[in-house]
Amino acid sequence: MSTYDKIAWLPLCGGLTGLGLVLSYIAMRRRGLGAGLRGAAWSLLPLAAYLTGAIEMFWKMGAAIGDFAKGFVFSAQVWSGIIVAGVAAVRFVVSGSVRRRRVKQGQGQQGVTAKPAAGSGREIAPKTPKTAQVATTPPAGAPVKARKGKSAAADDDDLGDIEDILRRHGIT
Repeated sequence: MSTYDKIAWLPLCGGLTGLGLVLSYIAMRRRGLGAGLRGAAWSLLPLAAYLTGAIEMFWKMGAAIGDFAKGFVFSAQVWSGIIVAGVAAVRFVVSGSVRRRRVKQGQGQQGVTAKPAAGSGREIAPKTPKTAQVATTPPAGAPVKARKGKSAAADDDDLGDIEDILRRHGIT
């Protein structure tokens, strides 16, 4: 006969449900209907667990977790496995940072293609120098010169409206 069978579960669950319902009634009188209904819902769970057989399942789960923890704490083999798993995790983290560093070094050199990491199956395209682009807008704070001639953009009604708004605000 196991320890589970030695416990009188019906009186225990019935007593917890009855006590919970009494406390739920008190909570309803003091804090309102919502608190009382919530308390009643929680109070009915022990009886429901007994009637569905869930208490035995919870008992077996607790016993299994306890046995696992007991074997876990006092087993040198288990601690060796934890150490090996920790070493593997550290190596995963370090390998990721080393891989990123290698890719960045390969990109920093112009015209040199970075070697792909083992098993990645991809290469990084070489960086090409960008041609200098002529700035079309003056630097901030510089005075803006007004255009003297009409361009094709000025003939467009939409752009003409925008240019009028800009002129009104002192931007030309």
